[in-house]
Amino acid sequence: MRLGKKAYRIRASFLPGRNAKVRDKLSELTFHEIDLTKGAVLEAGCVYLVQLQEHLKLRGTIAAFANPKSSTGRLDVFTRLIADCQESFDCVEEGYRGPLYAEICPRTFSIKVHTGTRLNQIRFRRRLPQQADEPPGRVGDKGLRSIHSDIGLVGGEAAIRDGLNLRISLAPVEPGGLVGYRARRYAGVIDMDNVGAYDVDQFWEAVRLGGDKRLVLDPHEFYILASKESVSVPPEYVAEMAPFDPMIGEYRVHYAGFFDPGFGYAAGKAPGAKAVLEVRSLDIPFIVEDGQIVGRLVYDRLTEVPETLYGQGIGSHYQAQGLKLSKHFRQS
Repeated sequence: MRLGKKAYRIRASFLPGRNAKVRDKLSELTFHEIDLTKGAVLEAGCVYLVQLQEHLKLRGTIAAFANPKSSTGRLDVFTRLIADCQESFDCVEEGYRGPLYAEICPRTFSIKVHTGTRLNQIRFRRRLPQQADEPPGRVGDKGLRSIHSDIGLVGGEAAIRDGLNLRISLAPVEPGGLVGYRARRYAGVIDMDNVGAYDVDQFWEAVRLGGDKRLVLDPHEFYILASKESVSVPPEYVAEMAPFDPMIGEYRVHYAGFFDPGFGYAAGKAPGAKAVLEVRSLDIPFIVEDGQIVGRLVYDRLTEVPETLYGQGIGSHYQAQGLKLSKHFRQS
């Protein structure tokens, strides 16, 4: 979805609630307006609201759900969808008609955006009356085991429990011991529309580990790490990283969290794309070790197989990825 012409620097994040429109709240929360038509910088640590160019006109059986684009999440830019009279972020109830807004909070890097910049994306679910109490199309563990047996969801054995469990990789991906990246605070501004424009070393510090394969997550830092498994999303499915689970640790491992049909998939071949993890410890330092379960993917069946799949044919940036930063950085 595309940003509109104005951004509003607001005092704090908010939800409109059941009986209010987003614009009704702006007058009491806005510090100032920012013109985006020629580009503008959104500063790290501040909260902004931008009306999107898209509006929704949903049928009574169609609901909408949003998430940040992969490149947005990999820059630690917290982006959520807000709509009138809604009581939760990133969810728009069936039958909604009206405008959409993006709440934007750059956490580590200040970013430059323009009218038309795309930071988040939207998808739609069709819900029938008999599905009122369950996610339509959700694939249970029995179904996931069957798909893995027939096609292969990961390379090797799959850990399936309430979805496909993913483990973190802290084993070096090269002789120098590289296992990930830690964002440099107080770095320069990143233009969200510039692809391949920035040097990695100016914005990221390499994380290198020795033989213990253990990393202490500092709650003030943002990390890019990778899953141990290579993941596949067959053409008739999509997958989503479940929200952080405090039962396995007070941290989050994904901002974007959505995997398109065809991600990591190649017919007749082993899965070939790592899940890149956008990691931030929430409140306290936390130790993660190589092979530790850090998240899970839930799969949904599509209403039909798409004509176009995620992959090299359409220039997808993260197909067959390993440990990879966002598309804004020059690849060595």
